[in-house]
Amino acid sequence: MTTHVSECSVEACSFNDHSHCNAAAITVGGQEDHASCATFIDIGVHGGLPKVLAGVGACQRSECVHNDHLMCNASEVRVGPGLDDADCLTYTHR
Repeated sequence: MTTHVSECSVEACSFNDHSHCNAAAITVGGQEDHASCATFIDIGVHGGLPKVLAGVGACQRSECVHNDHLMCNASEVRVGPGLDDADCLTYTHR
């Protein structure tokens, strides 16, 4: 079971479909004190699955309160603009 990506407000992402993520799963990356959506891609071509199913496949931010053995245990994840083109807005540093 993966954490559902409930919202993505990054319009330039090829996986964004009307504020919903169509990737099969996203990876949360970034650096300490900052988490980004490492699945973000802006190539002008729409991609992903035909329906919205996105979840968090892996989280590299071990210092996040929602991280449990590199898996996200938040009730849901929101992705939006931030320091990078696409940030995990659910990220909370311990």
